[in-house]
Amino acid sequence: MLKIVHPICCGIDVHNKFVVATIATTDHKGVTRYQTKQFKTFNYDLENLKAWLIKNDCKQVCMESTGKYWIPVFNYLENSCTVTLANPKYVKAISGKKTDKRDSRWITDLFKHDLVPGSYIPPKEIRMLRELCRYENKLVSNRSSEKNRIQNSLTVSNIAIANVVSDAFGKTASRIIEYVISCDTFDPQYCKTLIDKRIKASHDEVIKSILGYNLMPSQASRIRISQSHLNFIDEAVLNLNKTLGELSKPYQEQIKILTSMVGISEKSAVKIISEIGTDMSVFASAKHLCSWSGLTPQNNESAGKKKSSKISRAGVYLKPLLVQCANAAIKSAKTPYFRDKFFKIKKRRGHKKAIIAIARMMLTCIYHMLSKGELFAPSDLNYSDMPKEIFEKRRQKMVQSAIFLLQRQGYTVTNSTDNEVLSG
Repeated sequence: MLKIVHPICCGIDVHNKFVVATIATTDHKGVTRYQTKQFKTFNYDLENLKAWLIKNDCKQVCMESTGKYWIPVFNYLENSCTVTLANPKYVKAISGKKTDKRDSRWITDLFKHDLVPGSYIPPKEIRMLRELCRYENKLVSNRSSEKNRIQNSLTVSNIAIANVVSDAFGKTASRIIEYVISCDTFDPQYCKTLIDKRIKASHDEVIKSILGYNLMPSQASRIRISQSHLNFIDEAVLNLNKTLGELSKPYQEQIKILTSMVGISEKSAVKIISEIGTDMSVFASAKHLCSWSGLTPQNNESAGKKKSSKISRAGVYLKPLLVQCANAAIKSAKTPYFRDKFFKIKKRRGHKKAIIAIARMMLTCIYHMLSKGELFAPSDLNYSDMPKEIFEKRRQKMVQSAIFLLQRQGYTVTNSTDNEVLSG
C-alpha cells in the first residue's frame, strides 16, 4: 500500500465560475473520509472556502493550474494554507469517468500520497515584478510588429529608403517618410535638406531610393495609424520601465551580483530575478534550475533507444532571455571567459547547441552566485585556455604591473626576463 503523507488534505478542481473542493481526512486506522463542496469564485464564497478549510483543520491544499483561474483562489489561501499548484498533466484523470467531483477527489487521492510534484510559485513581490516584466516583453514585441507593418507599407509603395540608411526609423528616415506621406508633389531638393549630415549614404542615393514611388492613400493612412500606435507603445514602455525601477529597488544587491557577470545588463538582471526569484533554496540544485528553465536535454528513451534529446519547451520567458545574454557574453573581448568556451563547443556541436550550453553555464553561475551572495569569479578561469593573442596581452599587463610594484618598493628592475619579474 502507498504511504499516506498528508492525513488531512484538500484537492481543488478549479473552473472559471466555480471550484469543487474535496477534503480527505484519514484516521489512525487508515480509513479515509471525504467531504466535497462547491464554491463560487466570487470573493465572499472564496472566503467561505477558506473558513471551511480552517474549520476542518486542513492546511495542505492541492489544485490544478488552469489558466489564470487558480490565482484568485491562491491569493485567498496563500497565507493560511500550504498550497501546491500542480501541472495538469500530472493530475489528469482517466477519460470516460470525468466529472468535477471525481476530478477533485482524484487530485485529493494523489496528493494525500504525495504523488503530485508542485510548481514553483515565487513570493507575491516577485510575482508582481514578473507580471510587469512579461508585459514589457509583449509591448516590445508589439513595437517590432508595428515597425514591420510600416516597413511593409514602404516596400509595396516602392520606397526603398531602408536600403540606404542604417536605421529605417531614425531621425533622417522618419523625417523623409513624414514628408513623403504628407506632400502632394515630391521635391528632391527639399528632401535633401531633411537628411542628417552624419548619414553615411550620399544624398543622391537617398533620393534615388524614393524617386518613382507609388504611395496609395490607403497605404499612407496605414503608415499614419502604425506610427501613432508606435508612439503610444514607446510611451507605455517608458512608463512601465519607471514602475519596474521602483519595484526592483529592494533587489539592488542581487542585481549588482548578476551584473558582475559578462553579458548581463541591469535590465536583464531584473528580468532574471522576476523569473527565478532571489531564494535559490526552492531549487534542489543548479541542475534542477536548468531543467526547470528548459536548458537541459529531455529524457525520452524506450526499449533502450533514445528517441529525442532536444531541450524542453519550459522557460518560455527565461530561456530566450538567457540566450540573449549568452550572445552578448560571447562577443565580449575584454572578458573572454564564455567566449573561449563557446568556440570550443561550436567546433564539435555547432552554433545552436553551443549557445544553449553557454546559457546553461550562465544560469548555473547565477544559481551559485545568488546562493552564496558572491560576485562572478569562476574557479576554472585558466589563462592557458585563452587564445594566444589574448593571453600575451594579459601577460604583458601583469608584467608591467609587477615592474611598477617592484619599483615602488625600491627595487631596480634591469635586464630581467618576464618570468623573473613575475616570480619576483
